[in-house]
Amino acid sequence: MRLLLAEDEKDLSKALCTLLKYNNFAVDAVFNGADAIDYLESGVFDCAILDIMMPKVDGITVLKTIRAKGNNIPVLMLTAKSEIDDKCLGLDAGADDYLTKPFSTKELLARIKALVRRKSEKIENNLIFGDIELNRSTYELQSQKGSVKLNNKEFQMLELMMLSPKKMISVDQFMNKVWDYESEAELNVVWVYISYLRKKLKSIGSTVEIRSNRNVGYYLEEKL
Repeated sequence: MRLLLAEDEKDLSKALCTLLKYNNFAVDAVFNGADAIDYLESGVFDCAILDIMMPKVDGITVLKTIRAKGNNIPVLMLTAKSEIDDKCLGLDAGADDYLTKPFSTKELLARIKALVRRKSEKIENNLIFGDIELNRSTYELQSQKGSVKLNNKEFQMLELMMLSPKKMISVDQFMNKVWDYESEAELNVVWVYISYLRKKLKSIGSTVEIRSNRNVGYYLEEKL
């Protein structure tokens, strides 16, 4: 699952990212509300954690902005403000939950998991393209001739392509959405994982291929 963390206290942000990654979440961190809005427009996140007091655009305005655009991503407001009026303001703006600092890391994880679970119950669990079906809960990829389990990165890459099978996904998009934007991973890691996916598609006898356009990106195509 992929999370967006919008928190301007960089030490806290770093600690939270470490905690979340340890618990098998992919995390993108931003430090102001304007960047939070830009990132959330991509539609690739499963949950957002927003601080209220942020530079450029505050968390409440971020929340109102994405809700006005029809973005129903689960949002947890994480802030030092604890007054009832502040909590009501966040919830009225469209927040799904509210947690005040200082907080228990166990409670934070439990609340995030609950929000993501609620979202997963509402979305279509399987993606289908051509003769393949991707289970978004188990990470299992199957065709009529077999099935195979994908690892986390393979799943995220194939999910991106299956959500928009006719759209070219660039290497930069894969790096931004699958790997952390501050990651030290080299660009060629995308090609490596594309190679893994191609082998797994072949192993289950699929007619779906991952096609490439040199220096542009990758997309799915079904062999006739």
